[in-house]
Amino acid sequence: MLDNWQEACKTLRLDNNSVFITGSNSKLLAKEFTKELSGRYVSFKVRPFVYKEILEYTKELEKECSITDYLVWGGFPKRFEFDTEDARYRYLSDLDDTIVINDLLNRYKIKKDNLFKSFVNYILRLNSRIISAKSIHDYIKNKNETCSINTIIKYLGYLEDAYIIETVKQYSSKTKSELAYYSKIYNTDVSFNSIRCMDNRYDLTHNLENIVYNELIYMGYKVNVFNKNGREIDFLAQKENKKYYIQVAYSIAEEKTYNREFSAFANIDNLSQKIIITNDDIDYSTSVIKHIKLKEFLIMNSLDDINN
Repeated sequence: MLDNWQEACKTLRLDNNSVFITGSNSKLLAKEFTKELSGRYVSFKVRPFVYKEILEYTKELEKECSITDYLVWGGFPKRFEFDTEDARYRYLSDLDDTIVINDLLNRYKIKKDNLFKSFVNYILRLNSRIISAKSIHDYIKNKNETCSINTIIKYLGYLEDAYIIETVKQYSSKTKSELAYYSKIYNTDVSFNSIRCMDNRYDLTHNLENIVYNELIYMGYKVNVFNKNGREIDFLAQKENKKYYIQVAYSIAEEKTYNREFSAFANIDNLSQKIIITNDDIDYSTSVIKHIKLKEFLIMNSLDDINN
């Protein structure tokens, strides 16, 4: 908030002090460090807790957090300090109002605040789904709001720059490249979806996929949506020249769902590691596809653990 704050940082460094810079999204975004500090910094992206960190923190607090609680309310650390669901909900709603709505409205001087709020509410309920600027435009138009596709693209950029959402590109086996026009959206924390649900009708199915994405990113994997000959696989996770093809479902107990999820791997050769992650307790592994129970996946440090 002070003029020439970056000069003060340089002065502190002359005495070999370590300087940590953080703050409101309305004041400074990470990409602006390049201009202000000219490369004299190391950037850390601090994400909400994954489940392993939640277990460690709640143990310190002498509390517990179930997997279902994580699927609904996510991993913002402060929420675990509140004793009632109402208090946790109020905290997360206030956090949402501050970092998602007010910071961005102020930062970008958005005049149509009702339009922006409607847009944000719609997007944050779309986690783990394919998006397009046109489909968002059609939704807003049906709400009797006026908004151009260029504005929608700009709004999506605001949410991504502020680390509210992440978009994941499709990897095409045909072109061996990412396709920019096709992407899925994931919330940085699933609570952004849950606080927008009515009557406790939480979107556990899509939140579970979102949680798996967040955990894979925490493990250090590069993640894409994979498409081969029109068959989509939720994730192609890559690290250190290793590839994992991953399907995610809440449950595959029903035969129709089982067949649908397993058939996604039909065009993947058996030399590749194929994984399905669900919340089921029964092991549905086959000779070529490894089923990982969600409760086991959440305590893994790496997908290599499945072979141990």
